Amino acid sequence: MKFFIKKIYIVLFLGLILLSHFKVYAKDNEIQYTRKNISNYFLGIISSNQHYDNQAYKYLKKVQSLKKKHSNFNIEFIKTLVLLEKFDKAFSFSKSIWDEDELLFEADLLLGLESFLNKDYSSAKRYFKRLNKTSRHNLFFDEFIGNVLIAWVEAAEGNKKDSFNFLEKVPRPYRHLVKIQNTFLHCYFDLDGNHESFKKLIQDENYNFSRYNFFLVNYLLFKNQPEQAKKLIAKSTKKNNSTLLIKQIEKLLINNDYNKIKNFFNCKNPEDVIAEFFYVLANIHSSEGDYKMSNFYLKISLFLNQKFWPNNALLAENFYYQKKYEHSKNIYFSLKKIGQVYSWYAEKNISSILLQTEGKENSVKNLENEFDSIENPNFEHYYELANFYKENELYAKSIKYYSLALDEITKDHFLFPKILDRRGTSYERLGDWKKAEKDLIKSLKILPDQPHVLNYLAYTWIDKGINLDQGLKMLKKASELRKNDGYILDSLGWAYYAKKNYSEAEKYLQKAVELMPFDPIINDHYADVLWMLEKNIQARYFWDHVLKLDKTEQKLKVLINEKLIFGIN
Repeated sequence: MKFFIKKIYIVLFLGLILLSHFKVYAKDNEIQYTRKNISNYFLGIISSNQHYDNQAYKYLKKVQSLKKKHSNFNIEFIKTLVLLEKFDKAFSFSKSIWDEDELLFEADLLLGLESFLNKDYSSAKRYFKRLNKTSRHNLFFDEFIGNVLIAWVEAAEGNKKDSFNFLEKVPRPYRHLVKIQNTFLHCYFDLDGNHESFKKLIQDENYNFSRYNFFLVNYLLFKNQPEQAKKLIAKSTKKNNSTLLIKQIEKLLINNDYNKIKNFFNCKNPEDVIAEFFYVLANIHSSEGDYKMSNFYLKISLFLNQKFWPNNALLAENFYYQKKYEHSKNIYFSLKKIGQVYSWYAEKNISSILLQTEGKENSVKNLENEFDSIENPNFEHYYELANFYKENELYAKSIKYYSLALDEITKDHFLFPKILDRRGTSYERLGDWKKAEKDLIKSLKILPDQPHVLNYLAYTWIDKGINLDQGLKMLKKASELRKNDGYILDSLGWAYYAKKNYSEAEKYLQKAVELMPFDPIINDHYADVLWMLEKNIQARYFWDHVLKLDKTEQKLKVLINEKLIFGIN
């Protein structure tokens, strides 16, 4: 990113020099590429790329004369308007630049949505059809976004058959996403088997559709079947670790607060369903690390359905990763009004922000205050507070709350072995290996195929020079369960090193270094085995490399300096 910004500034600098003494006019004499215009344009682009949307708007709105000749300006300006929730301006600007002969995805998308909201369905379809040709410039292509939106236009017009037909046109790579839209169409038209359609979606083993338990609950409440909704949620929360939304819905159902759940979403309202479609797109972009595009789709989603307040959690998360901490914190504060589950979730994340902005002491104090305000904390509160302590290296406190969590749940609960593992590693960090070993072994007895736990226990044994054969066996199993994991390969190589099988150790440690070239410990291990194989020049090269790494601790630096002088005795 720094290289990109530097490059932009160089281009800007050269442009200013070239245009410092004269102006360049377009053929139609309407656009003046003055030094000031170019300066504002590039400053707008830089601000946009750095996620400073208000600054981007400030600069870009000064050079709207570029819109007739510069498609990249149009794209950036539309995105900026949407990110700032200036939808009226975004619609107006899109109209002013729209051209029958020029395909511009963002303009057609917004104009299609505006037409749809105004019930001008023929115009909406005309704009959305153009998306099938232009969406190749985005993450999605091949007639995906356009056909899904047209399907909902057809549905709004009452054309049931045509709406399903347009979904059928979506290419196979997106069939799992089409299943969601198909289920919502069943709900919209109130077709027979709608309940089963939701269940098939939720039970799909190839994808995690647990979020859609909420939409089935929502549907059941609109059908005046609250008891069935309660049974569904109870079954869902027992089966697996529930999503934040599902946990909150369970609380609302217990309190018989059905209207709040129904207010979030209504499958009979196409705007709500399209909003959910854009939320899915935003989630996919966020998982790819493209937070700007994620926010673009998310802002559209929230514009179409402002009632589904829980979806703001994704926006807060994106802002956090963009290091826009104040924006993120403000949204998390607003999420607290949804209910107790979101309040605890929000404070955990606010504490993470405080850790970045105000330090560990204020961060920990903030979460402890929130925890103390919970009337009846459950095992999840204990577990999550313990995780927070552990992440902040407060191991004694983490052990206390891991223990409370274990007291609250049964041994057959899916979290039981995980909590044992985490408590065990906390014991190990405090130097209490006896208790650590006991927890780790117990965790593996309950759930044997845990590569992380196998690796942690076996590596510690090997580092202590005990149980070498058993440790090696466990590490082989871990490497089979999680292939190409640099840490596990390092441990496996180190096990062979401990057994003086240096040629086999070299094979695994070399691969570990290739996977994690900037890890100090792995590089040190690889250098050690090279030395034992009498490849001294290569060994010294890697020890020297470790000394230059930012993450190398002082204690390791001292040891490596000794190795560089004396080698390994």
